[in-house]
Amino acid sequence: MKVFVNDLKEDNTLLPAEYTCDADGISPRIEWQDVPEGTKSYALTIIDPDAVGGTYLHWLICDIGPAVNSLAEGGPVPDGSREIINTSGQTSYVGPCPPSGRHRYIFTIYALRVKKLDGVTTDNFIEMAEKHAIDEAAFTALYQRS
Repeated sequence: MKVFVNDLKEDNTLLPAEYTCDADGISPRIEWQDVPEGTKSYALTIIDPDAVGGTYLHWLICDIGPAVNSLAEGGPVPDGSREIINTSGQTSYVGPCPPSGRHRYIFTIYALRVKKLDGVTTDNFIEMAEKHAIDEAAFTALYQRS
């Protein structure tokens, strides 16, 4: 399985500012391909493992239908999908805004063997996605404020 963020071709490429707090902060286009047979839904995480207080969860989405293979730039999320509360206490995309230095932003798509992630919360999202994953793919983008 592969995941792509906008037109970024390689891991550790700089994320354009338009997807961060330094501009409009809209969500980037996210696409995935080469999904495994038997996938019943998808889950998505965008995390910053370099955040000062520990891993920062920027966006958590689950119950993305099996026929979906992308998320549009700026949303909305596909019908039937659920956004789970992120570290900011929001149920929507929160763009990168590192206080200092260059941070990594890891976009992970999980192909799941279940239609819904029942009982999923902010605290157990990654554990639940990994538990029900057939496969997963990640893409790392970088961002540093000017």
